Amino acid sequence: MAMGWGVVLRGFLPLCLRRLACLTTNNYMGARIRPVRTDLTVTCRYPLWTTHPVRTLHLCPNLCAGHNKWSKVKNIKGPKDAARSRMFMKFGMMIRIAVKEGGSSNPEFNLALANVVEQCRGKNMPKASIEAAIKGAEKSKAGTQHTYEARGPGGCMLLIDMLTDNNTRSHQDLKHLLNKHGAALCDGVRHNFSRKGVVVAQGQGVSSERALELAIEAGAEDVQETEDEDDKSLLQFVCDMTELKKVRTSLEELGVRTVSAGLEFVSHTPTQLPQAQLEAALSLIEALSDCLDVVRVWDNIQAHD
Repeated sequence: MAMGWGVVLRGFLPLCLRRLACLTTNNYMGARIRPVRTDLTVTCRYPLWTTHPVRTLHLCPNLCAGHNKWSKVKNIKGPKDAARSRMFMKFGMMIRIAVKEGGSSNPEFNLALANVVEQCRGKNMPKASIEAAIKGAEKSKAGTQHTYEARGPGGCMLLIDMLTDNNTRSHQDLKHLLNKHGAALCDGVRHNFSRKGVVVAQGQGVSSERALELAIEAGAEDVQETEDEDDKSLLQFVCDMTELKKVRTSLEELGVRTVSAGLEFVSHTPTQLPQAQLEAALSLIEALSDCLDVVRVWDNIQAHD
């Protein structure tokens, strides 16, 4: 009896191996595994396994490109949300400054605060966040505001407005950031800027000639063409600080849709930079804007023609 079972096993094992080899190697490179019928009832009374349909395997690398929902969220939505969060934090700091300088948390009695609130609304900052920032401005820890002067790549001039509760730390961080991008703190830069009122309006469909006519009719000193972060055309109407409200009202009466109005530093000695130095300067400004203590950066950069 033992010898009989030995004969059966000697015939059974090679058959199993042949079946397994057929199952695992014949069609592997073709990326399709087909079920192989294994009927061993001739050798053994009961089959050792049964076959089931196998799902087709796709091994083509083109189907594994990673274009899924998470990759879009990580590579597109994530950075946008981070930039949006930083922008709202900056607006919160600007509200603190406006409340401190204006002496009131009521926008009706504080023109600077009213201008900042309008900028917040223009950037779709939630109303609840604006109200919370205004309410918390009076209770927040007292911070100090500083405007640093710096000279960047190609000799461009920068004014860096900062709000911090730790002057030593912020000063050291700013120096490190400037040195990293080939810039340094420098005295006398402020003399190249003037404090002006600036009314920002939508510029789509408005020609340069028409923009100049609107500036003259509204009483503005100058008008400049620029773009926002979404590459949409904007017009900046520059005027005297005391004429800010009047110029904005006049523009709206002329049918111009204004976006914001506020006080800014405007350069009266622009510097032209070649492409290489322009890219280095823009990289520096972007790094400064990402710094949490930096509220605003002004420059006198003009692209080389």
